[in-house]
Amino acid sequence: MVSLLALASLLVDIYVWIIIASVVMSWLIAFNVVNQHNQIVRQVIYFIARVTEPVLEPIRRILPPMGGLDLSPMLVIIGLWFLRNLMWEYLG
Repeated sequence: MVSLLALASLLVDIYVWIIIASVVMSWLIAFNVVNQHNQIVRQVIYFIARVTEPVLEPIRRILPPMGGLDLSPMLVIIGLWFLRNLMWEYLG
């Protein structure tokens, strides 16, 4: 059982890092640091969006607009950490 918990915890950690990469990538795009016409960059953006948007989009619909500030990644990360801690507390 502990091995499954460790695997689930690792998957949560990987997903948190993908969300952080999504935030960083959005900043790099906003400040024109990365070239979106590069095929590799476009594929990375597409992958990150396909993985994170199903989780972030429902939260964005619920949260009120904050004037260009997107708090949904932070809420998802806090929620994932909370669920991971609950998982370890009750099943570990």
